[in-house]
Amino acid sequence: MDSVKDGQAEAQPQAVPARATRGGEVRARWAWTEPSVWTERMLTALEEGVKGGRWYSLMDKVYHLPNLRSAFAKVKTNKGAAGVDHQTIEMFERHLEANLAKLAEELRTAEYRPRAVRRVWIDKPGKPGEQRPLGVPCVRDRVVQAALVNVLEPIFEKEFAAQSYGFRPGRSAQDALRRVVKLKREAHNWVVDADLESYFDTIPQRQLLERVKAKVSNGKVLSLIEAFLRQGVMEEAKYWVPQEGTPQGAVLSPLLSNLYLDELDHRMAAEGFEMVRYADDFVILCRSETEAQRALERVAQWTTEAGLKLHPDKTHVVEATKRGGFDFLGYHFERGKRWPRKKSWKKLKDTIRAKTRRNEGRSLKVIIEDVNKTLVGWFGYFKHSYPITFERVDGWTRMRLRSILRQRSHRKGRSNRRDHQRWPNAFFAKQGLYSTTAAYALACQSSRR
Repeated sequence: MDSVKDGQAEAQPQAVPARATRGGEVRARWAWTEPSVWTERMLTALEEGVKGGRWYSLMDKVYHLPNLRSAFAKVKTNKGAAGVDHQTIEMFERHLEANLAKLAEELRTAEYRPRAVRRVWIDKPGKPGEQRPLGVPCVRDRVVQAALVNVLEPIFEKEFAAQSYGFRPGRSAQDALRRVVKLKREAHNWVVDADLESYFDTIPQRQLLERVKAKVSNGKVLSLIEAFLRQGVMEEAKYWVPQEGTPQGAVLSPLLSNLYLDELDHRMAAEGFEMVRYADDFVILCRSETEAQRALERVAQWTTEAGLKLHPDKTHVVEATKRGGFDFLGYHFERGKRWPRKKSWKKLKDTIRAKTRRNEGRSLKVIIEDVNKTLVGWFGYFKHSYPITFERVDGWTRMRLRSILRQRSHRKGRSNRRDHQRWPNAFFAKQGLYSTTAAYALACQSSRR
């Protein structure tokens, strides 16, 4: 994926060429795009620029049946519950071709109308008793949004800044973390730890649509995007239409949220600040406190202009070489080290605790197999933590398993030292329990080769 580099001159817009001149090379650079939409001819136009810098004829590509089929495949992969119409993914798939043909016709004739989003509340990780809202669109609407993303994403992706990592093709949270580590090694130890208050719920819709219009002039596509932004929300017997924001849980929201913050990305880069952003979570790493304070002032100025707000209690400047540090993408950074932040550690414990209740009726082998799934995935993300982290994880996990065995031996309470002797660490290793400590040692050994 070719991102626009800071200071790079843009090519003059041209009309769509009659045919692609560098077909194979262009396709290789944009291999992630939907081939039923982005032909070699269109990809060449994307790289060379279209007349006026805006794309016009796009709606026919949204309702193109192969694109809708691809969109449904993505929706099916992502799973998800039914919306207000109670139609599940399985139910939609039973009559897939008929359902897709109906959607295509409604989109072609401009008769398509999104249905209300079903609002549910989910627990906030690491915050007992606190919840956040999540919107669940109907399956049909998720399919249309996915088809719309297939068409629009390359147009905006071409211009997105290099320091943005969230919900972008070929980029990940690990890439963002590697960038943070690299900057810290280069003595960028003063950090602006910023938090946008209720970002997804407060994005000004009018200003967001203006950013879309800067690249897209197709009236039907713009109307479709606006219809999704104005989707009603249904929560039990209540119904309302949000005046601002993008619905959390919507397929289209990550792309639109990245688009709205892209101006901030480019502005900070142009002023020489090292910002690393993943969706609405970002930090700015600086070489001095003065530079960090100046960066925070620039961010505060931009957020005010953009109709957003920095969280007053969660936005601050810290020196990463001293006690306190900062959190970013699940990790806590402090004094040259990093480990899972408190919320990440609590989330892991809650997950394992749910799988290792003392009255658990499954066999120890089955329990361990289930726990291993959690530990393997957790280690895959947090394997760069300070070493003592893994001893802590393994010890706590074994304690939970010993408590189960203690219960089955008709003893009350948590496991103690005597239980440790009765069921030593080697016992659980023999039972196949995944060891994050051993996995870390193996990873270190491999990295030295």
